[in-house]
Amino acid sequence: MTTKILPIVLGAALGMSAAAASAATLDDVKAKGFLQCGTNTGLAGFAAPDDSGEWTGLDVDGCRAVAAAIFDDAKAVKFTPLTAKERFTALQTGEVDILVRNTTWTMSRDTTLGLNFAGVNYYDGQGFMVRKSLGVTSALELSGASVCVQTGTTTELNLTDYFKANGMEYKPVVFEQLAEVNAAYDANRCDVYTTDASGLYSIRLQLTNPGDHMVLPEIISKEPLGPVVRQGDDQWFNIVKWVNFAMVNAEELGVTSQNVDEMKSSENPSIRRLLGVDGKFGEDIGLSNDWAYRVIKHVGNYGEVFDRNVGPDTPLGIARGINALWTKGGLQYAPPIR
Repeated sequence: MTTKILPIVLGAALGMSAAAASAATLDDVKAKGFLQCGTNTGLAGFAAPDDSGEWTGLDVDGCRAVAAAIFDDAKAVKFTPLTAKERFTALQTGEVDILVRNTTWTMSRDTTLGLNFAGVNYYDGQGFMVRKSLGVTSALELSGASVCVQTGTTTELNLTDYFKANGMEYKPVVFEQLAEVNAAYDANRCDVYTTDASGLYSIRLQLTNPGDHMVLPEIISKEPLGPVVRQGDDQWFNIVKWVNFAMVNAEELGVTSQNVDEMKSSENPSIRRLLGVDGKFGEDIGLSNDWAYRVIKHVGNYGEVFDRNVGPDTPLGIARGINALWTKGGLQYAPPIR
């Protein structure tokens, strides 16, 4: 009797699993007519509204790229600003379709929250910012300092690990909202500000006297930041993952928003596959075959997005560093479209 029931129970379980795995986020997004993207409440260079309310930044462009791939319209996006504490719940509950919010890829987040990281759009590391008047030149001189940090982040955990590993003490000054951390540090309520180094360069611009502050040289953690989606929808996972890969591949192949139309006539097989001239790679993930062409035309390749938002000619002035292509000594590397 047991042997007769087991296949039925197992079949039901497999059926439930298959149903969960076939959740069609793409269909829901198309039905709405826009992508709902969760992002930062305001981090210059990555995600922040400008004076006219238009969202800009490297993470924002990641959202716009997905919208461009689906709708051929990079503006078919609505943004939901989320705190570090709110971000995962908003994605888990379906409040947003995708989270692109300077979020670190870790094992626990990737395996226990029902979420999948779909790549890395910025390789970062945690650092420290101090007032120049403090007279320190290294994080190893910070024992006894008060440190402003945002709660609910890997930053908070890394801070504890770093001071413990180096036999130093510190006083945490903790806030939930990024704006609260910024205000506290600017008001001299703490000696040190710690977060991802990219964030420190951004936050320094918002301080009352940016020139009075410096970012210390130490990087104390690995912070691979990237887009996040819910588990159980492989099609959506593939779309978000390959949009990011397409922008990296485009830079490597020399395809830009300015020359993409001309490049459709290229004889290079890799470029022809990227732009949908050859093959049916878009159809395989539920999009039109010119999906990557749309991304590059409307948003640009990875290098264009980096330079426009955080690069050397922006107020943040961040060098490509480890975010350079693998062919130029960096970590940005994408599997081929073939």
